[in-house]
Amino acid sequence: MADQPARAWQLVLEHIERDLLDGRIGPGDHLPSERELATTLGVGRSSVREAFRVLEVLGLIRTSTGSGPQSGAIVIATPTGGMSALLRLQVAAQGFPLDDVVRTRLVLEDAVVTAIAASASRDTARTHQLLDAMDATDLTPADFLALDAQLHLSLAEASGNTVIAAMMAGLRSSIESYVQAGVVAIADWPAMATRLRTEHRALVAAIDAADVETSRTLVHDHITGYYTSAGLTRGIHSQN
Repeated sequence: MADQPARAWQLVLEHIERDLLDGRIGPGDHLPSERELATTLGVGRSSVREAFRVLEVLGLIRTSTGSGPQSGAIVIATPTGGMSALLRLQVAAQGFPLDDVVRTRLVLEDAVVTAIAASASRDTARTHQLLDAMDATDLTPADFLALDAQLHLSLAEASGNTVIAAMMAGLRSSIESYVQAGVVAIADWPAMATRLRTEHRALVAAIDAADVETSRTLVHDHITGYYTSAGLTRGIHSQN
């Protein structure tokens, strides 16, 4: 069967992608107006608007009405939201098996702790604040796990790699419902919370001590331990 012709809005996306790749436009630049793109590409303005909506949902541009310098469609410098949203939607739609998501998280978290522990300018101040917040004795399991997610994301952000941070944000939020649901499979939640606190502090201490190998081992065991205890995976024990 012959390939279906591209929809008009897809032609607009391809045109903008080429301009980005060729350096004709970049972060902070305005895209051509709807009228200009429609005339250049021979498509309707409604198709241009549809392409703009897709780009905005993906976090690549922001749009604003009016006539000032901030009006129109502007390329965003750090489009992390789109990647996170895409990962969340794919996992929610069961586009990715949960075990594969967890394995990917292991790869990313390994890269995160390796980068921070090996850095001479590491900054774990935000992570330490979250460690202290997780020591509160009146936290519900949901509150505790929300702080847990923030702690791991704080490490990803501290790694300095914006792509990894965006992917981590998407993976963490996409499996949040599974993590929360896993609480019911844990017979003794207070004991689990104590265990997780201890593991977190040991991990951050290893990172602060620039101990790369210990950091890698601890983050792997920490993640696989919780998912296995909560019955969320078939058991992922290997470490590259």
